[in-house]
Amino acid sequence: MKKRNKLKILNDPIYGFITIPNELIFDLIEHRYFQRLRRISQMGLSYLVYPGAHHTRFHHALGCMHLMQKAVRVLRFKEIEISEKEEEALLIAILLHDIGHGPFSHAMEHSIVNGVSHEAISLLFMEEMNKEFEGKLSLAIQIFKGDYHRNFLYQLISSQLDMDRLDYLKRDSFYTGVAEGNINSERLITMLSVVNDELVVEEKGIYSVEKFLLARRLMYWQVYLHKTGLVGEQLLIRVLKRAKELSDNGYQLTASKGLTFFLQNKITSTNFTSTVLNTFSTLDDYDIIAGMKEWSSCDDFVLSTLSKMIINRDLLKVKIKKKPFTENKIEKCISRFSEENNITREEANYFVFSGSISNQAYYQNKENINILHKSRKIVDIVKATDQFNLKALSKPVTKYFMCFPK
Repeated sequence: MKKRNKLKILNDPIYGFITIPNELIFDLIEHRYFQRLRRISQMGLSYLVYPGAHHTRFHHALGCMHLMQKAVRVLRFKEIEISEKEEEALLIAILLHDIGHGPFSHAMEHSIVNGVSHEAISLLFMEEMNKEFEGKLSLAIQIFKGDYHRNFLYQLISSQLDMDRLDYLKRDSFYTGVAEGNINSERLITMLSVVNDELVVEEKGIYSVEKFLLARRLMYWQVYLHKTGLVGEQLLIRVLKRAKELSDNGYQLTASKGLTFFLQNKITSTNFTSTVLNTFSTLDDYDIIAGMKEWSSCDDFVLSTLSKMIINRDLLKVKIKKKPFTENKIEKCISRFSEENNITREEANYFVFSGSISNQAYYQNKENINILHKSRKIVDIVKATDQFNLKALSKPVTKYFMCFPK
């Protein structure tokens, strides 16, 4: 029987050619759990603002793996020992780091699955796949959980300067067309080194780190927390919450088998079994879109109106300011909308609500980005830089929003 060629080269719009280094990684990419990421939008409903933002978690995961290959090459060149097994585990861990994302990336975490983060689901997927692949993912899981004795390997996957951030900023900037987010990931990786088992950036890379942190701040305000994208995600969370509420009260909604399961059952971290995981693996953006298209014509005013708003991009109005909105203002809006549409105040709450958004580009007390000076002294980026803005970037900025009908 002819043996299948598994050493493939993929063409990526950001980095050019990406190589799949071995057969195990090829088989992981081919796995149905991973192929599902082709149907999960990387940026949720941001395409309502930036029409080009239709890239997927699949793109992102492959990009992260490519950057990890570069990082390993750079560190080995600097005589930091990384074994073949550690390299493979790193590539697997970064490839699968987002495999637990649900439809539209974050909406399900806040609506029909209670208190189970995508990181926890990613780990469940990895453990399930490890059984299928006869323990070949064990080291990758150990590194992913931060249990491996070499801490810098974990930092390459999850820190304030990891391969995940280096890919998504550059990729999201490319697909949205927002040039402010375009970072020099190649330069940043080339400047990486390891001292005392901790990841550091050589002094020459200080300006690239400054640009990276500034790009992160600008991308959050301009893209990830853009008011139209924000109201789109809030509406989607409320669509799913309303659908769940109606299902709990015995209302029969038309939806795919997988989505129906999550609407009709209360799923938490305690009952997220292998069977539930398998059902979760069938869900993607298309289930939600198909559901909303059906629900647009259902009898329930709240669910049909919310679904139509997203499908037709006729969203709620949103205001953002530096101080919280007064209870009085919110109450007035709720009362008016409730009377105009002959619905209860509880139902009107789906259309009038407030909340807050926060942006902090750098956390000084959490996995710091450390600069390695020529004298071998290691200093936190905020202290090492002469850029006054970086001190400001390490303080959280909170803004308040209110959504209400036009």
